[in-house]
Amino acid sequence: MKLQEMIKLFETHCIYEKNLSAKTIKAYNIDLKQFAEYRDSKNCSLDLFDKFYIKDYIKYLFEKGLEAKSIKRKSGTLKTFFNFLEFEEFIEISPFKKMQLSIKLPKRLPKTIDKKDLQRFFKFMYAYKEKIENKNSYTYYAIIRDIAVIELLFATGMRVSELCHLKPDDINIQRGIVTIFGKGAKERAIQICDSEVKQSLIEYYKLFNQKIHEKNFFFINRFNNMFSEDSVRHMIKKYQLLSGIRKHVTPHQFRHTLATGLLEENVDIRYIQTILGHSSILTTQIYTTVNSKHQKKILSTRHPRKNLNVH
Repeated sequence: MKLQEMIKLFETHCIYEKNLSAKTIKAYNIDLKQFAEYRDSKNCSLDLFDKFYIKDYIKYLFEKGLEAKSIKRKSGTLKTFFNFLEFEEFIEISPFKKMQLSIKLPKRLPKTIDKKDLQRFFKFMYAYKEKIENKNSYTYYAIIRDIAVIELLFATGMRVSELCHLKPDDINIQRGIVTIFGKGAKERAIQICDSEVKQSLIEYYKLFNQKIHEKNFFFINRFNNMFSEDSVRHMIKKYQLLSGIRKHVTPHQFRHTLATGLLEENVDIRYIQTILGHSSILTTQIYTTVNSKHQKKILSTRHPRKNLNVH
């Protein structure tokens, strides 16, 4: 059997047997296509792909200058692929079972949005909305949607992929509950407690109600299709630049900012884990590394040394 044939078979397995998300399948396809293009091996027999071939490929990825995070994901895709081939008895044993592969990732603290920048971002959007005179223009409709998107991202800490795939039935505006289907189709419900967040959703729903139910997605673009992840990123970039914020702002930073803010307000980390939809509390614990400003505040006001009288 040829590599290309096996990749197609693996994709079918992922879609119909594993029921993986379209995003995961797309990532698998990109990684496997790149692997097949290495040494033009898509029409090669499976016998070619031993542990030495895999090691050479990983070395090639490092030499190309890819980040360790990307290489680890790509090697994870290959491991899943070869495990599938072994399970289906297309190969005797996966080459990964003969390897001790360890790709260490640099520890990076989550990037948050500075409080001043966050306030500036929100203020600009609401001011921009008030300046639009034609309430029937698409420009007005777009800012109403964009405000609802940003408010919901920050209110719930949901991932951008989760936001874009929200369905009309996932949001109960009257009760203030958003049902989110996260990684692995895990479901969690988040309360919307802020009145301005609710109001932004109400205003958006009034304008887009018909299209929302026609397309069965809560957030709609100007072509009446699902508001994509890339569209959300471009939208955030636009308002970042227009509002004069110099630091790069991403959808995920609203999630990080919420989590860090809740921790700084002494919210139990287990509640934060539930809100963010982390399967392991170890993932949530990265936020316990407080930022330098908050650390300085804690140590200057709460350090036990302040209670020592040595003179």
